[in-house]
Amino acid sequence: MTAVGDDNVTVEVTVNGRLHRERVEARLLLSDFLRGRLGLTGTHVGCEHGVCGTCTVRLDGTAVRSCLLFAAQADGCEVQTVEGLAGTGELTDLQRAFRAHHALQCGFCTPGVLMAAEDLLARGGVERDDVERLLAGQVCRCTGYTPIVEAILETAQRRAGR
Repeated sequence: MTAVGDDNVTVEVTVNGRLHRERVEARLLLSDFLRGRLGLTGTHVGCEHGVCGTCTVRLDGTAVRSCLLFAAQADGCEVQTVEGLAGTGELTDLQRAFRAHHALQCGFCTPGVLMAAEDLLARGGVERDDVERLLAGQVCRCTGYTPIVEAILETAQRRAGR
């Protein structure tokens, strides 16, 4: 990150495999950078306080709340958004499980839940308690969570070869 002026910085960040070099206000949130500058509107903004989880993305492979980070903090990092999950254009196994279990209704929370779930699944050894703890930080007002839990557990079992 290099200073351009009093209020601007140059940020280089790889988003969904593509390098972006942008001049941004130093106080620009990562969520606003992704949505406004890059047009990646799958990253939703709900509470803007890091509570609801709708803005969850993966930063260098770890789930983070993009409304709590400045774009400048992602300088030199890799960011994956929900648009980057299915690089081939086909749904991922997790997305297919969400569809099969009807784990979404309005869809507002879905991108954040998917990104947080991918982070959990990447660690392996996922049990029901792990999924329930994960969802304690993701607000969904539509599904009652049970279909989401079942979709994530099915994906974990499939990935573990069970």
